[in-house]
Amino acid sequence: MALLQMKGISKRFGDLVANDGIDLSVNSGEIHAVMGENGAGKSTLMNILYGLLKPDAGEIRIDGKAMDFSSPLGAIAAGVGMVHQTFRQFPDLTVWENLVFQNEPGNGPFVAAGAARDFVRKLGAKHGLEIDPDSRVRDLAVGIRQRLEILKALSRQARILILDEPTAVLTPQERDSLFTAMRHLASHGMALILVTHKIPEVIAVTDQITVMRDGRVSGTLTTRETSEAEIIRAMVGRNVPPTIAAKVTSTAPPMLSVRNLSVRRGTVTVVDDVSFDVRPGEIVGIAGVSGNGQPQLVSAVTGLEASTGEITIAGRDVSRLSIADRRAIGMSYVPEDRHLTGTAPAASIAENIAFGTHRSAEASNRGFLRKEAMRARARTLIEKFKVKSASEVVPVGSLSGGNMQKVVMAREIEHGAPLIIIEEPTRGVDVGAIEFIHKTLIAERDRGRAILVVSSDLTELMALSDRILVMFEGRIDASLTGSDMNESTIGRWMMGGASST
Repeated sequence: MALLQMKGISKRFGDLVANDGIDLSVNSGEIHAVMGENGAGKSTLMNILYGLLKPDAGEIRIDGKAMDFSSPLGAIAAGVGMVHQTFRQFPDLTVWENLVFQNEPGNGPFVAAGAARDFVRKLGAKHGLEIDPDSRVRDLAVGIRQRLEILKALSRQARILILDEPTAVLTPQERDSLFTAMRHLASHGMALILVTHKIPEVIAVTDQITVMRDGRVSGTLTTRETSEAEIIRAMVGRNVPPTIAAKVTSTAPPMLSVRNLSVRRGTVTVVDDVSFDVRPGEIVGIAGVSGNGQPQLVSAVTGLEASTGEITIAGRDVSRLSIADRRAIGMSYVPEDRHLTGTAPAASIAENIAFGTHRSAEASNRGFLRKEAMRARARTLIEKFKVKSASEVVPVGSLSGGNMQKVVMAREIEHGAPLIIIEEPTRGVDVGAIEFIHKTLIAERDRGRAILVVSSDLTELMALSDRILVMFEGRIDASLTGSDMNESTIGRWMMGGASST
């Protein structure tokens, strides 16, 4: 009998059917992937399992016993643990204080700190997840903080462990360490559920795969008997070949040149004396673990954040110019957050596409917007960029993540700037849209544009980039090309580079 059985799980939110008769079965000692594109319903299913949501129909059984969770406390008591993508920790407390929070050993108001420290050491040693119990959480690397989250679940006697996109912020080396820990836990009889969109990782570490599409199960696969192509077909209903750009070496004068750039926030230097170039006809990627200065670097280059040093675009010093002036000289920008920064969600597709060019003769006349001209241009770009939408007048916020990203890219690419800066080009985007976005960026490079890409997805950076710059603690510590653009080398530099060789 399976340790976990979810049968006929259904959940509606108004007219939206998020889960429609879902079955999921996971055995003891098994690592089971739950995959699907944004909106497929996997997060809803996991929230039901963890007691955050109640299903409208269906049942959950653990060891054959029916469960009815009214909150996560009920799920935890039944042996279900969850490692969330965003850690739930107290940064200023120690490891042992975080781990025993609300379950402190001792008598009355007094906590037995020594017993708590011993508990952390023994639990970590048992599962190969050792952490210094006296370390402050704020001082820990991301991979160690995730290890703490797993130990917290294990300390509550979890037998079923849900890991939600656990590798999103890890280096390759930290990811491999996590996979070792997962295999160890499975070998001791636990059932692990890996929620992810990263197909190579699923193939590397799991035993079974459940694929969801539009709220239903579209495939149940045995990992050793399947392939990336079959998983993708189950996710999107068609074949999607991988996109890998042929690598080029550009010798043209730089389109973007950054010299001795620094950014300070209060007393902290978050970008530290950075220099690099991006040339026409090349894609330069920036890699780094979250929190090492990548967003602040982009904010400084685009003019969103004050900085020191020199920034030139198309040979002109733009260091003290506004965002609008930088765009006029030759910069396009696709920000990481398409909801807050990249679009006005309540405005129409046509209006969002017109942003930045609304004062041009094409879009306005004597101070009045030429709305039909804006709509006609939007219709052209909707077709060119394959945006799935009822019309150009629907709010852009009603679109899926992939289609919203295509709208932002359509606006910025059609701006015609010779320099494109793009952050997280495919985060939260479905497989089909990923293929389109990657091919579009490669085509723009081949037309001679200079492209700077910042991404937390190393597979994406290695597929797209001609060069990869690696940031660590606010500095660019490595510029990698050719055979050096591999996970092992990039990951080593992401962790501090020379100090770890």
